[in-house]
Amino acid sequence: MLGKAKFYISLGFARLTYLAIKILNKSSGTSFIGMEVLKICPEFLRYCSHYINNKILTVTGTNGKSTTSGLAAHILKCANQKVIHNLKGANMLTGVANVFALEIKPFKRFDYAVIESDEAYLTKLYDFIKSDYLIVTNLFRDQLDRYGELSTTANLIKNAIDKNPDLTLILNADDPLVAAFGENRKNAVYFGLEDVQYDYEFKESTSPAEVSLCKCGKPLEYKKRFFAQEGHYRCSCGVERPKCKYSAKVFIHKDGIDITVEFNGINYDFKTGLVGLYNAYNILAAIAFAFENGLNQAEIQTALSSFHSIFGRTETRIINGHKTLIQLIKNPTGASEVLKTVDKNSNILIAINDNYADGRDISWLWDSDFEQLKDSKKLVVTSGSRALDMATRLKYAGIPQDRITVEPDIKKAITIVTETGEDNVTILPSYTALLKINKMDLK
Repeated sequence: MLGKAKFYISLGFARLTYLAIKILNKSSGTSFIGMEVLKICPEFLRYCSHYINNKILTVTGTNGKSTTSGLAAHILKCANQKVIHNLKGANMLTGVANVFALEIKPFKRFDYAVIESDEAYLTKLYDFIKSDYLIVTNLFRDQLDRYGELSTTANLIKNAIDKNPDLTLILNADDPLVAAFGENRKNAVYFGLEDVQYDYEFKESTSPAEVSLCKCGKPLEYKKRFFAQEGHYRCSCGVERPKCKYSAKVFIHKDGIDITVEFNGINYDFKTGLVGLYNAYNILAAIAFAFENGLNQAEIQTALSSFHSIFGRTETRIINGHKTLIQLIKNPTGASEVLKTVDKNSNILIAINDNYADGRDISWLWDSDFEQLKDSKKLVVTSGSRALDMATRLKYAGIPQDRITVEPDIKKAITIVTETGEDNVTILPSYTALLKINKMDLK
């Protein structure tokens, strides 16, 4: 009884705090209220789950969490479902609590919750919330100073999965580390790509597979490899890519993706405005979840047609009169795949910080395939706290020094790339640089 009283007190506190913040015209961020609510009621998230009538979906993995969860939530909303979702990507306990604290009302219920979760915090989240579904997108090296090597991250996710034997897993079959989560589990659903084609020429990424050995210690063999360790693999010990319930053939355009999904022997065609092979996996994961929950092709396509990219994940904005594409980069594989999509005729700004949320270790810059920018035709500007490091990396990638401009101040750097002619602009920021850009008054 005392716990429930604390829960309602924390909801009241959240409302009053949010109102005060708005009156004072201050930013509440995405976690402050959640942090305070959890102090008042440590079991806050456990009570929140009672406000979800149907299902709870959690999404984790190194890359694609925000886009995949955003797609899933948008598909549900377009099908007239009431959805609570941590849209802004605050994916630790405080961020999740923040969203619930501001959205839940005593007599308001939701059909679904779609929760993006940081890999390291998933097991903590499952201490309070029993999820019905978990999508795992991929596992790549990321913030080594925080996560350690891939085996550490994989163990954190496995520990979370083991807490919930009834959890339905929706797993990327093309990633051997992710596929392994489904071993010996009856509720494992796999998605993966069968074939990939492009309608434009691009330089193949040189990023190596981040997982090269099977768990038995022998090297994995690939019949097809799409990027990094993603592909059709097998080992002489008998381990192989699982059979997919949802398999897809994708056609990548410069301005979108056509994807044909095979499910129960029937092909379903979809079109989206998202770009890049990495987004094909995100789209397929969201479609798999939608089909698992009884949605039909028309409902899914309607949502895909109206979906807008989330917070710097292939986000297009007009800045100072220039069409500007903003794409987050934060680790070697993700950056290398984003670099495939960069318009070489655009002015390019790369803004790299090394704050805690970015990861202090910036060695990933040297493992990312910035050589793909070697043929860029226009201005290349580096910015952020690691502007000089980024400029050095570009020099060794083969970009002439006289075409590289260093401007640590991100707002000034944006002015530089948007003050020349009618050129398009590409901005590639690390996480906290992206946060700073989104807070700027840019028109």
